[in-house]
Amino acid sequence: MKNQNIVKGVAAAGLLLAIGSLSSNAVAAKYKIDPGHSFIEFSILHLGYSVMKGRFNKLSGGFEYDSANPGSSSIQVEVETASVDTNHAERDKHLRSKDFLEVKTHSMASFKSTGFKPDGDGAMLQGDLTIHGVTRSVSMAVVKIGEGKDPWGGYRAGFKGTLDLKRSDFGMDHNLGPKSDGFELAVFIEGIRE
Repeated sequence: MKNQNIVKGVAAAGLLLAIGSLSSNAVAAKYKIDPGHSFIEFSILHLGYSVMKGRFNKLSGGFEYDSANPGSSSIQVEVETASVDTNHAERDKHLRSKDFLEVKTHSMASFKSTGFKPDGDGAMLQGDLTIHGVTRSVSMAVVKIGEGKDPWGGYRAGFKGTLDLKRSDFGMDHNLGPKSDGFELAVFIEGIRE
């Protein structure tokens, strides 16, 4: 009887270890965003006559991703709004002012995902986007650019996301003409696995 209890105990312990090992393998890998290889671009119509492009140069955060179970993915990003760069000093100064980003009051913009739904070759990433102190729920089309080992012994994964927004939805309604309310964001994220 005593031997049977020992065998049952060993079997139960083995089962628990197996379950634990399965669940740990199902956890998505954590990545730290590489700020030197990640950026956010935007484009907006200039008075409806041409296109003005710019980018945010400073961002940080991390994401979780498992290629075998992409639905478990998540991301959190913070962007320094003062890092806006349109390759024109006076315009950048204006974009940092109260007419637009108001960086003295709203120094950071952020995105925190709430869902990730694989869709063919890409995915739809849902989340809360905060710009100019206003938070909106948005959906972003995402594609994986690639993943693999880097030359320094690390492992990286990179993604591109795009979405269309309106300035007025985030309390930025400085008059640039009726065709200049909408703008497109293109988000390029590269992460290093921790």
